[in-house]
Amino acid sequence: MIDLKRNGEWFLVAATILAALGWVCSKEAILGIPPLGFMAIRFLSASIILFPVCVAAKQSINCTNLCTAIFSGCLQAINITFWILAISLGGELGEGSFIMSLSVLMVPLIGWLFFKEKPLLVFWGSLPIAVIGLAFLTLSNGWQANINQIWFFIAALVQAVFFIFNSKFVQRMPILTLVAIQLFCTGFFCFFLSIIFETWPIVVSWIILGWVVISVLIATVLRFALQLIGQKYVPVGNAAIIMILEPIFTTIAGVLIYSEPMPWTKWTGCLLILISLLTYRGYVFIRSRRTIPSKVNQINEH
Repeated sequence: MIDLKRNGEWFLVAATILAALGWVCSKEAILGIPPLGFMAIRFLSASIILFPVCVAAKQSINCTNLCTAIFSGCLQAINITFWILAISLGGELGEGSFIMSLSVLMVPLIGWLFFKEKPLLVFWGSLPIAVIGLAFLTLSNGWQANINQIWFFIAALVQAVFFIFNSKFVQRMPILTLVAIQLFCTGFFCFFLSIIFETWPIVVSWIILGWVVISVLIATVLRFALQLIGQKYVPVGNAAIIMILEPIFTTIAGVLIYSEPMPWTKWTGCLLILISLLTYRGYVFIRSRRTIPSKVNQINEH
């Protein structure tokens, strides 16, 4: 038997590897299926698999929370739409994954804008490093951003908005039901856009279908399950740092599988973004570790 409590970190590491696999699956699947159509199949299928689990767990929500879940699902749908369009336009996996990881640093700004939650002081030190890193990523194009880089950046921005609102919503409704509704909304949104703007092929090869199945079962459902288990048994600060591994694994996959060019400018950009994320996440983690003992001492004194 696997000790879940002692191996929670490894579940999260496995989840980041499967997240990188999701990038590869998406890049391969859209070679034979329209991008939005593929995302519709992927997320609708995942939601259909999760709904029976929600019923078995007797997780239900009221009408108010249903509307809230649908709203968050629409935010996720917009995020996913820009993400898959960036990949379909030739976006490189490594570069795209690091741009997407910037959503971590966008969250404090958006939280400040919507909920008047002032960012930590360390944020203002991490942000310039990330901006310089992003500049280095565009340096190889003569200081001009490609359209796929712009789409990745917009996707990261929407992902940050989604994270802010989702962190509020998840506190008042069952998490499995929330995720299932979000997946369904994302799939339905992509399906609607695909019907309007995309042309579906008459025949799809078995290889493409294989990538779709892997994407649904392994890169979506299994990844979600591993991440959920890991987050349950790992402190939030530790989990946040471990999840930073996703762009690293994705970059490795892009270089090994697709021989994506990584000149020194892109390596420098990725490294600077990684440093900014580790600086911010590391400080938050250390701060939380110091806060917990102080609260315990206060309780003991009383």
